[in-house]
Amino acid sequence: MDIPEGVTIKVKAKIIEVEGPRGMLSRNFKHLNLDFRLIKDESGKRKLKIDAWFGSRKTTAAIRTGVTKGYHYKMHFVYAHFPINAAITKSNKSIEIRNFLGEKKVRKVDMLEGVSVVRSEKVKDELVLDGNDIELVSRSAALINQKCHVKKKDIWKFLDGIYVSEKGTIADE
Repeated sequence: MDIPEGVTIKVKAKIIEVEGPRGMLSRNFKHLNLDFRLIKDESGKRKLKIDAWFGSRKTTAAIRTGVTKGYHYKMHFVYAHFPINAAITKSNKSIEIRNFLGEKKVRKVDMLEGVSVVRSEKVKDELVLDGNDIELVSRSAALINQKCHVKKKDIWKFLDGIYVSEKGTIADE
């Protein structure tokens, strides 16, 4: 795998630390059958050589993309009658969801480490989750989605909730 400019990689016993312009990510690959080596090719460029048994290149490519571009998920509020209200607290690290299906209960979701949530300025009922680690961003989106799960009603009739509408990298915007 090629190492982009401005990105440094440290390998120590199947633990990879990647540092780039957007921050640092560390990933433990001890559970996978992988071997990692930092090498230089004939033109002098640094590369990360990965020997994989029964694995994919996608897991290591996600780290490289995270520290260079970053990830964002867009989530849309869906409601039929009662408008869902969301208040972002703790300097974009937490969200409080109110008036879901007309209930008085306040649902609080704390974002995982390194993930921030903001309201979209362009679209009315939309949240944008940003972060470097795709696993943490997607898990934070799943936590928000699961807090707005319809219970004791027909889920085919009551489609209210907060759903992921778009996934991508921050640099693509």
